[in-house]
Amino acid sequence: MLLERARNAYQNWKIRPSGFSLAQEGHRRTRRVREVSVPNDTLKILSFNIQAGIGTSRFRDYVTGSWKHLVAHPRSVEIIEQIADVVRHFDVVGLQEVDGGSLRSRNLNQLVHLASLADFPFWHQQLNRNLGRLGQFSNGLLSRMPPYAVEDHILPGLPGRGAIVIKFGHPVEPLVVAVCHLALGEKIRNTQLSYLAGLLQPYRYSLIMGDFNCRPEHLIASPLTDLGLELVEGDLQTYPSWAPDRHIDHILATPELQVRHSRVLEDCLLSDHLPLATEIRIPDAVRAASLEHRLPLIE
Repeated sequence: MLLERARNAYQNWKIRPSGFSLAQEGHRRTRRVREVSVPNDTLKILSFNIQAGIGTSRFRDYVTGSWKHLVAHPRSVEIIEQIADVVRHFDVVGLQEVDGGSLRSRNLNQLVHLASLADFPFWHQQLNRNLGRLGQFSNGLLSRMPPYAVEDHILPGLPGRGAIVIKFGHPVEPLVVAVCHLALGEKIRNTQLSYLAGLLQPYRYSLIMGDFNCRPEHLIASPLTDLGLELVEGDLQTYPSWAPDRHIDHILATPELQVRHSRVLEDCLLSDHLPLATEIRIPDAVRAASLEHRLPLIE
């Protein structure tokens, strides 16, 4: 059985393109809608590092299950389908460690599969590390509300870290959401946070979410404080999923955004991180600008 799996994996590996590259322009798809609009009331937000469907459930799995980073394991697709059952209950979902189609994901673009299963009309994939057959390391966005603009940003530091900036409504008064996955080292991470602060500084209503790889006290002393961004409230331990004692996945919002019902989905043991959820109220100014100035959908 193992020999046959290895033989099949090698055959798949041979037909995939090889090499390392960084993709600055993300891939996206929109369906079933013709113009940009925003809902009348609230948005349910989710941030989730899905670990490419590997499903680590204890520390020793990082060693004994290290092969799962190279070759797909039997439950990889099943885990992604279970994640689809989680994300379908939200309006805007920011994902980290999504695989865009390689050996470890059975050549499945996990973001596209999630969008299809959970019926999201808009998705956007930011490919940060293209290892060809060995990995398509990506950030991802799923949204029921089509944006009028999406920007991919390569973050400072070593190659492989990125952020997606998504703009909803209308440029007159937009709602701006950023999805990111930051570096492990504090010095590089602060440089990345300073870069993100510069991106979000012009906007009154903004929210940033993702795997920050640091605790709240580090964020409080980081360049993000210049924006007045506030952490969602609560005891929100997200890592490791099987015995969470670290709050390293975060959602931060400007004071003008009304945030409520923040929580960790503690029963979602499908990754080494737990998902972090919250709900925001659509500001009246954002909704009014969207209604007054209708925009065609981005291509």
